[in-house]
Amino acid sequence: MKQQIQIGNRIIGPGQPAYIIAEMSANHAGSIDRAIEIIHAAKRAGADCLKIQTYTPDTITMDCDNEYFHISDGTWKGENLYSLYGKAYTPWEWQPILAKEAKKVGIDFLSTPFDTTAVDFLESPEIDMQFYKIASFELVDIPLIKYVARTGKPIIMSTGMATKEEIQEAVDAVSQTGNEQLILLKCSSAYPANPAQMNLSTIPDLAKEFGVPVGLSDHSMGHLSAVMSVTLGGCVIEKHFCLGRDIENPDASFSMTPEEFSEMVRNVRDAEAAIGKPFYGPMEMEMSNYRFRRSIFVSEDIKAGDVISEANIRIIRPSEGLKPKYYEEVLGKRAKTDISRGTPLSFDLVD
Repeated sequence: MKQQIQIGNRIIGPGQPAYIIAEMSANHAGSIDRAIEIIHAAKRAGADCLKIQTYTPDTITMDCDNEYFHISDGTWKGENLYSLYGKAYTPWEWQPILAKEAKKVGIDFLSTPFDTTAVDFLESPEIDMQFYKIASFELVDIPLIKYVARTGKPIIMSTGMATKEEIQEAVDAVSQTGNEQLILLKCSSAYPANPAQMNLSTIPDLAKEFGVPVGLSDHSMGHLSAVMSVTLGGCVIEKHFCLGRDIENPDASFSMTPEEFSEMVRNVRDAEAAIGKPFYGPMEMEMSNYRFRRSIFVSEDIKAGDVISEANIRIIRPSEGLKPKYYEEVLGKRAKTDISRGTPLSFDLVD
């Protein structure tokens, strides 16, 4: 597998700025105008990519009302799966329009397919998807993963709920097709997720275990986890994005507003800048204070020939004299010339 993946003009991998995805999901709330507005808002908020989902209720589940298809707890408690996905899906006839709008705005366009018909649709010339997302819940759908991988295009795959063995099976499914362009995302598939149970230290462990770029699909509230992820080597951040949580839809309660998303992007970029690279010695911003390090100064007037002793030299600020490591070396030596109090000591003053 490749350590760096190219998507458009962006290189994704260690040492590169985090690739930030705004997930629209159901936040269009049934309005294509709102969906288009979300694309523009995501771009203004600093997202690199706008993501949607490509499914219908019939391609993701079946219209059945028995107990297996009811949600008993969590954000969508009381919902029937078919009914929930009917509220949440993005109509397929919108998607070429949204792809075109994203291109016009200058933001990457990504989708999660949930079956092979969705992949075929996204591969059509009217969309021509350049890379794909595999959702956590579909990580166990090995036939779908292979179908996506055979397109030869990069894949971003979330790993929520997955065991290491299940992740390995999914990674193997990609590599068996000859596709080596894979990014894994640490994910907690709870909506919203509890930061205390997100185990972000899994990010470097995934990178070590599978040898691919790793990021975070973040369903927690706020941006602490997202910012922390980049300090652990996270290369991708995915967050749900809405125009406002007051716009009723299945995903609004755990989505970020444009203002919150912008703040997250700023903090992520600040964190990346703060991480920097290994560096030793004074930095440019420290140079004005560098002179306030300690050094050896003459603390009492010394006559030529006098012995230099603890009584007439001190280690003090600023740094114009000899470095303190030479203190014991000069003790007991004699002055070559008269030295007045407050003079920085140097070897040319010492016999």
